[in-house]
Amino acid sequence: MLKIGLTGGIACGKTLVGEMFAGLGAHLVQADRIAHELMLPGRPVYNEVVRHFGREILNPNMTVNRTRLAEVAFGSEASHDSPTSPMKSEHAPLAARFEELNRIVHPAVIRAQEEWMEEIGRYDPHAIAMVEAALIIEAGAGKHFDRLIMVTCAGEQRVTRFAARQKIDFETARKEVARRMAAQLPDAEKIKAADFVIDNSGTLEHTREQVLTVWERLRSEA
Repeated sequence: MLKIGLTGGIACGKTLVGEMFAGLGAHLVQADRIAHELMLPGRPVYNEVVRHFGREILNPNMTVNRTRLAEVAFGSEASHDSPTSPMKSEHAPLAARFEELNRIVHPAVIRAQEEWMEEIGRYDPHAIAMVEAALIIEAGAGKHFDRLIMVTCAGEQRVTRFAARQKIDFETARKEVARRMAAQLPDAEKIKAADFVIDNSGTLEHTREQVLTVWERLRSEA
């Protein structure tokens, strides 16, 4: 079995590329989906996140409001301005808050990914198991994979795509993308660590051609 990490910055098209690989036969799981499941009420990660970030991140039904959690972890203009915001606490430096969330979530997500890949390998020894995750390199999880694929795109495209996805205006999207990218390694650093790079700046067909090329390489290794 070949373990593949699929990574890239915000709104670069990781999910699109992952779906293309899945269509070719890769087993695919999204780290974000794993994290979502781990933060369901009653799970240990949920309890730790609520304990560290407060009940204000919860919806009325006690589930985690991921938008509010992101505002606290990444920071937002509203969170910086509000006198009652958790960002005002003595433990509130932005980088520290983001790292605090990562310390709670990342180890549990990595364990779940490992268990998922082991399960895939048990029933398909020649499988290509792919994990889509934004922070593989930042989390020190690269060693868990045989190959890393980096998806990238032009900066303006990243903002435009994020604005469309979140249904917000371009300027708001630009600020939010910049805020989140500040918590990630620059694309240039990720590219250095990657075995394959897929440039998603062009047409859908161009992206698909790159995916097919990488897929053939992976199949020959698997």
